Amino acid sequence: MTGRDAAPAGPALEVVEFTDPFCPWAWGSEPVLRALRRALGGGAAHRRVFGILFDEDEEPAPDPAAEAAWYGEFVTRVSAHTGAPRPARLHWVAASSWPASLAAAAAEAQGPRVAERVLRRLRESMFVRGEPADTPERIAAALRGVPGLDAAALAVAALAVAAASAPVRERVARDRAETRAPRPEVVGLRGAGPHPGGAKEIAAGHRYALPTLLFRGPAGCRVVPGWRSAAEYLAAARAVCPRLPAVPDGRPDPAELLRRHRSLTAPELPDGPPPGAVAVDTPGGPLHLSPEEAAVSPLLSAS
Repeated sequence: MTGRDAAPAGPALEVVEFTDPFCPWAWGSEPVLRALRRALGGGAAHRRVFGILFDEDEEPAPDPAAEAAWYGEFVTRVSAHTGAPRPARLHWVAASSWPASLAAAAAEAQGPRVAERVLRRLRESMFVRGEPADTPERIAAALRGVPGLDAAALAVAALAVAAASAPVRERVARDRAETRAPRPEVVGLRGAGPHPGGAKEIAAGHRYALPTLLFRGPAGCRVVPGWRSAAEYLAAARAVCPRLPAVPDGRPDPAELLRRHRSLTAPELPDGPPPGAVAVDTPGGPLHLSPEEAAVSPLLSAS
């Protein structure tokens, strides 16, 4: 077993998630990835890697409106496969993934609940409202009212985008580099389905498709790229960690899910939303907010 594949200290299983706040496949995969985290519970260490889908050194589009219309159509096609909400109109394509990724990474210092909520709000800015939070000002607006968030600390840690030596930026730079060093089994990968997850060719070589999950445990490493089911993720986890505890039976209580996550999509609620949920309608289906989230969500405020 190589050092790269060695089992981590602490929990026997490590799950590494390559993602980006503005990736439509990652947004559509959130219900399954949430279910995976619930199933694994405290038996796994989870690490999120921000892959930088939209890099800061890319040339701006000559026609931003045409670019937004084209990318909006792509988001619509992805939404048809995932069942995730999508905006009626994508107003612009994110200029860069860096500011949002820095904010999401910095939020991890404030605990997992805050970090999950921050990333969710950033995704919602693009895939519900159609206005990706790609500047410090837009990020601040998107995160207004996040419970437990120390917004001042987040701004100091994450939004000094030009500070190349800042610890959070160094971390996201490592994430970007890790995403651009994919394992060989996904390079040239072809497969059935709308998003089999082969590594993407880029000018500098390849990067992981988003989302991609790596499972590392006592029995080695498995990579599960692209649009996948919960069963495929759990099978990979058990392949590298055979002593993984049994997954709890039964569906989670919808009201408890809404209380915990504060916003849910239709794939998470096969029997419909619980009483009190507030629906935000989109062409791709509703986003259901808890009453507490609805009271502070920028999705329900005027542009």
